Amino acid sequence: MSLADYLAKNYLTADSKPEKKSKKRKRKDASDGLIIADDDDDLGWSTSKAPREDDDGPITVGGNSAEFRKAKSSSWKTIGPSGLTDQAAADAIIASAAAESSARALADEEAPAVDDSGINAEVGIQPGLQSGAQVAAQIKRAKEAERRRFLEDVDGESGKGQETIYRDASGRIINVAMKRAEARKKAEEEAAKAAAEIEAQKGDVQRAQQAQRREELAEAKFLPVARYADDADLNDELKERDRWNDPAAQFLTKKKQGKSVTGKPLYTGPAMPNRYGIRPGYRWDGVDRGNGFEKDYFAAQNRRKNLKELDYAWQMDE
Repeated sequence: MSLADYLAKNYLTADSKPEKKSKKRKRKDASDGLIIADDDDDLGWSTSKAPREDDDGPITVGGNSAEFRKAKSSSWKTIGPSGLTDQAAADAIIASAAAESSARALADEEAPAVDDSGINAEVGIQPGLQSGAQVAAQIKRAKEAERRRFLEDVDGESGKGQETIYRDASGRIINVAMKRAEARKKAEEEAAKAAAEIEAQKGDVQRAQQAQRREELAEAKFLPVARYADDADLNDELKERDRWNDPAAQFLTKKKQGKSVTGKPLYTGPAMPNRYGIRPGYRWDGVDRGNGFEKDYFAAQNRRKNLKELDYAWQMDE
């Protein structure tokens, strides 16, 4: 059995059904057909008696689908040499497909070469009627040329290595170097202003002590690591230091004239002590114009010290 017969037998024939006799209805003859007529003709409104040949005329469908179902023999015809097996038919189909592929490849080879002289420089494609392979080749060459030009970056189209341009809200170009210099100058001015404020809060004594401290650090570079009792500078410094509880201070015959760090004379009269150890100025008239906080502070310190000593003494007595 050939492939065409097998397909016609299993897939292209309808199952025949036995005709059933109906008592109530009688089947119409197959030759009667179905007539679809226009209502205007039945009402007599049609003006032309000639048969209408256009699509609006009545359509007559001859025959009935039952005839096709009643047919027991296949109406399909096999085209080609008879007696071919399924394998031969498959081989013939494959051979025809191979022949078509070879013919198509030969046509592509015989196609005329692409002339690049008429290619549009903007899109890289030649105008005119062309095959799909030619258009694809032109697009591929255009993409490769664009990628090569982008990597070489001869004309700077990629923007690589270019400086970023900044603009303000109105669209004007901002000079970044100038803005950075202005910001740096403003920061330096603010730092100098803050340092000046801190320096203004200091007094003359603090500035003099700071300068003296810098001098001592500069001189310490040349001093030995250890300082002994025969160091003249150390001895002079210890001798010039005044101590309030020195019992031999009254036996000194030569007293130096007291001067402050700033070079002004010191006050030599009695004065109430304070927690900062600041002596009054040499023009002080001796009148205490404070609110008494320093006196209460020292009294509280002395009271705390006395209570601590009494507590220790009572513990020892027990």
